[in-house]
Amino acid sequence: MPRPVTVTYCISSTPAEVAKAAAELFASAAAAAASVRGIARVAISGGTTPKAMFALLADPSQPFVKQVPWDRLDLYWVDERCVGPDDPESNYRMTREALLSKVPLPAERIHRMEGELEPEEAAARYEAAIRNGFRLEGAETPTFDLVLLGMGDDGHTASLFPHTEALNDMTHIVVANHVPQKDTWRITLTWPVINQGREVAFLIEGEKKAQVLHDVLLGPYQPETYPSQIIRPASGKLTLLLDAAAASKLPAPADGGSTGILELK
Repeated sequence: MPRPVTVTYCISSTPAEVAKAAAELFASAAAAAASVRGIARVAISGGTTPKAMFALLADPSQPFVKQVPWDRLDLYWVDERCVGPDDPESNYRMTREALLSKVPLPAERIHRMEGELEPEEAAARYEAAIRNGFRLEGAETPTFDLVLLGMGDDGHTASLFPHTEALNDMTHIVVANHVPQKDTWRITLTWPVINQGREVAFLIEGEKKAQVLHDVLLGPYQPETYPSQIIRPASGKLTLLLDAAAASKLPAPADGGSTGILELK
C-alpha cells in the first residue's frame, strides 16, 4: 500500500517564476541543513527547469549565491545518462556550465555519476561514493536534505521509467536501469532513497505535463505505469513547484491563492 502523504503544490504564473521558487527552496534548504548539521547534502536532476534555477543561483545580481553555504554543500545527482561528462546529453555538463563553473563550490564536494563507465560499474561506484560520503554502515540508507525531481510526460521521474526493472529495486541506493523505450541505459537513485529525503520536491512546467500530473496525483495508483506515484516521502510531505500550464488540470487552491493541498491516501 502507498504511504499517505500531504502534497503541497505551489503555482507560479511562468516558468521563470518556478525557477525562482526552486532557487529559493535550494538556498533555504541548504542553509538550514548546514546550520543544523554542519553540512548540506542535495541531490539534483537535469532538464530545463533546473538549468534556469542554476542560472539564478549563480547570478551575482541575485541573493542566492551569497545565501548558499557553498563550502558546506555536498552536491549529488538523482540520475545521469550513460554518456561522458562533456557530452551534450550529460546532466553533469549542463550543471557545470550553468552553475558549477560560476560558484565557489569546492571540487571535492561535487559528486558526479560517471556516465562514461559501464552502467553497472557506474552505479556501483556511485553507491560506494554515497556510502563513503554519508558514512553509512551495513544496510543504512542516505538521507538527503533536499531532493529535486522532474517529471516526464510519461510520468517517469529520476530515471525510473514505466515498466522498468529499477521500479522493483528496494535494496540498492543506486542502480543501472535499462530503458527499452529509449533503447538506452540510465543510472539512477532508487525510489526508497528518494523517499528518505528530508525535503523532496518536483519542478514541473508546461501544458504537456498537465494531464499526466493530474493522473499521477488524482488517478488510480499505478506506479508501474506512472513511476512518479511511487514518490511518497517518509516525512509525509511532498512539494510541487508548478507553472500555471502544468497545474491547469489540478483543483484550484481553495482560498483562490497560489498554493493548493492534496491529501494522498
